[in-house]
Amino acid sequence: MIRIAMVCSGNICRSPMAEIVLRALLQEAGLEQVEVSSSGTGGWHAGDGADPRTVAVLRQHGYDGSRHVARQFEAADFASLDLVLAADRGHVRELRRAARRVDDADKVRLLREFDEAAVDAGTLEVDDPWYGGAADFERCLREVEAACRGLVAHLARQTGAH
Repeated sequence: MIRIAMVCSGNICRSPMAEIVLRALLQEAGLEQVEVSSSGTGGWHAGDGADPRTVAVLRQHGYDGSRHVARQFEAADFASLDLVLAADRGHVRELRRAARRVDDADKVRLLREFDEAAVDAGTLEVDDPWYGGAADFERCLREVEAACRGLVAHLARQTGAH
């Protein structure tokens, strides 16, 4: 089993979007040996659902974000995870600071590192749509989908799945 956590600030926009999209793409690819979760670096929204704008954009694109419940990332989570994918560099710094061991810190990467076009363009962060409108949530979903497609391809190669 490969365990992946998606992480953003409050676990109500970017990381639940990434969790839900990745889970759908993994199912489509038949990669049942991959488990995905999400959390936030902060606990402000712990116990809340995803931002209504996140739920709306997901629904418009065929995903169901209605059952998401926000939670905060804990340093102890590293022990059960193989990969921790952060939305932006600030999250990477926070997560690596929280890591108790070097190999835990090494699990932390940016989600968009799996999107070849983002790597080529040098735009590796998923910008926070929280302060924006519907167009910002649409952009966020496009970035997340592209990264998750690249991640699924990477995992398929890694596990020998087709």
